[in-house]
Amino acid sequence: MQKTQLQKNFNTGSYQIGASGLKQFLWYFTDVFFFRSGIIPVSSILVFLLRLFGARIGKDVRIKPGIHIKYPWKLSVGDYCWLADCYIENLDWVSIGTNCCISQQAILMTGNHNYSKTSFDLITKPIVLEDGVWVGAAAKVCPGLTLYSHSVLTMGSTATTNLDAYGIYQGHPAVKVKDRNIS
Repeated sequence: MQKTQLQKNFNTGSYQIGASGLKQFLWYFTDVFFFRSGIIPVSSILVFLLRLFGARIGKDVRIKPGIHIKYPWKLSVGDYCWLADCYIENLDWVSIGTNCCISQQAILMTGNHNYSKTSFDLITKPIVLEDGVWVGAAAKVCPGLTLYSHSVLTMGSTATTNLDAYGIYQGHPAVKVKDRNIS
């Protein structure tokens, strides 16, 4: 009974994907064939395709095969970044500064649901990674967070609050374990 009621009342509210049905359709097949399959390992081609679908990508950005980007038209990446085979579920904007690294199997998640309502309302909030941020392998960034300048989220950790500039964070939820010193 409760499950049926949740399905019946599911509500995305005023959420807008931000692209036409045709653009979504074309992106789906481009994503599957060129990005997730790994058939095209050349970063410059992947960057070209992302720009073609509306992503704002800086210079000398490296995109690795196997990456998942939900909606490229809601993605901004600064210069000299490296994005591995990570998972960017950007129902809302994801803004990545310059000199950032998003490591293998990391997840940037901009959406969630309000579990306290029977309508299970969709909630989306943007993610901002300022310059010099490093998101470690298999780390997770929750909706609505800012990872401030040169912060590090270590391998396998989960950010549930904003990360201070030059802080190194670890755990579930991630807590600051020390300062990042760059020489």
